[in-house]
Amino acid sequence: MEKPADTQYPIHDLLRRRWSPRAFAERMVEPEKLRSLFEAARWAPSCFNAQPWRFVIATRDVSAEHERLLNCLVEGNRAWAHRVPVLILSVAKLTFDDGSPNRHAWHDVGLAVENLIVQATAFGLAVHQMAGFDAGKARTEVKLPDGFEPVAMIAVGYPGDPSMLPEKLHQKELASRARKPSRDFVFAGDWGKPAPLISR
Repeated sequence: MEKPADTQYPIHDLLRRRWSPRAFAERMVEPEKLRSLFEAARWAPSCFNAQPWRFVIATRDVSAEHERLLNCLVEGNRAWAHRVPVLILSVAKLTFDDGSPNRHAWHDVGLAVENLIVQATAFGLAVHQMAGFDAGKARTEVKLPDGFEPVAMIAVGYPGDPSMLPEKLHQKELASRARKPSRDFVFAGDWGKPAPLISR
């Protein structure tokens, strides 16, 4: 199902097409496509080229690993994510190699994930990021060492039929997309001062 954004200004079609569905087909994602997703993530920019992103992947064909990540999700996400063929935990390395804090680590993990998402969209895959998971449980389940922090859970797969979702989620799936206008978050020089280049 496609839900391209109704943009105020022209943007790349991959960005217009990207959205976060909950209806996923059970079809497995080809290994070569998964490799390309992580290759796209690999080439994201990062502070001092520290590349603080790490990913723990679980595919449904290795059911024990998939179940462990699935069980870290809150109940509302488990209601649809059990069909997803690929679950990924994104992780941030919180320090540089010299041990000093990297306060941009989470930002850089987000950049890497966005690269992954855009590449997935180019392949016709769907991606849904989730904050609704138990970070402490995820840390234990994947045996995260000190200095690394769970960031988000990510579902990856082919788009599915929205009618398979519970009614409340089905309605969300079909609802139109909305965003704040650019004038609400683009300022000129000072906080809250409207930017003349943004007309609406």
